[in-house]
Amino acid sequence: MEKDMEQVLQKAEVLIEALPYIQRFNRKIIVVKYGGSAMSNEELQKNVIKDVTLLKLVGFKPIIVHGGGKEISRWVGKVGKEAKFVNGLRVTDAETMEIAEMVLNKVNKGLVTMVQELGVKAVGISGKDGGLLQVEKKYSNGEDIGFVGEITSVNPKVLYDLLEKDFLPIVAPIGLDENFNTYNINADDAACAIAKAVNAEKLAFLTDIEGLYKDINDKSSFIPRLTADEADELINGGYIGGGMLPKLSNCTSAIKNGVNRVHILDGRIPHCLLLEIFTRNGIGTAIVKDAEESEG
Repeated sequence: MEKDMEQVLQKAEVLIEALPYIQRFNRKIIVVKYGGSAMSNEELQKNVIKDVTLLKLVGFKPIIVHGGGKEISRWVGKVGKEAKFVNGLRVTDAETMEIAEMVLNKVNKGLVTMVQELGVKAVGISGKDGGLLQVEKKYSNGEDIGFVGEITSVNPKVLYDLLEKDFLPIVAPIGLDENFNTYNINADDAACAIAKAVNAEKLAFLTDIEGLYKDINDKSSFIPRLTADEADELINGGYIGGGMLPKLSNCTSAIKNGVNRVHILDGRIPHCLLLEIFTRNGIGTAIVKDAEESEG
């Protein structure tokens, strides 16, 4: 009985620890970029959706921006095409674009269904809806990579309208250019552009790594928190490479454009989002405006 009571009290302590964070972020917008392994594992997928739904129910205004790269590659393979990449970016011809849009819409409505199952109203849209994401053709070091878009402007009105009506928006990263051609957009870029446009309090990237390391081969060099300027120093010093480089550049750009805090989290850890946002220690890397900023 005493042990049971101890467990109950521990639960109460956890809730009390979360209270100041719940108060501080009430009615604030948080953009969650969701992709990677956490997306291909159904159990983890459900955990992420539970986390975001909980954030919604305690007063946050979450927006999910999702990818679907692995799923797109799978379907491209199904039709007998080979996925091609140039400098880490998927080459997207007209047929691949068609497949990508179908797959992203399928993923999008799957996430909507999961949220609805938990009793929260969700609406799935793409960057085409309401002119949300306007793009131009993106080149990779001068190379043509097909229908891959660089975001030129964001019109967040459709997101504000959905949030105001108490819906949870779930965004697929597809946009239109000025001639109304359809383009695939890197989901990190889309999340970052949307977070800036809605002045998000937080932008959380759910990734396949624990967070940032000064040296990826040295686990003791983990960085739990750094400022945007320190992040720039790491980038310029050549410490950050591979797929983390554009991600970190996005993070610092978001901070410099009004987003209060960016989190890089390991989406493979169940409930990583809640642990990072509602506990003092957190578990990923937080990028903040300046060193003096208070915890949270």
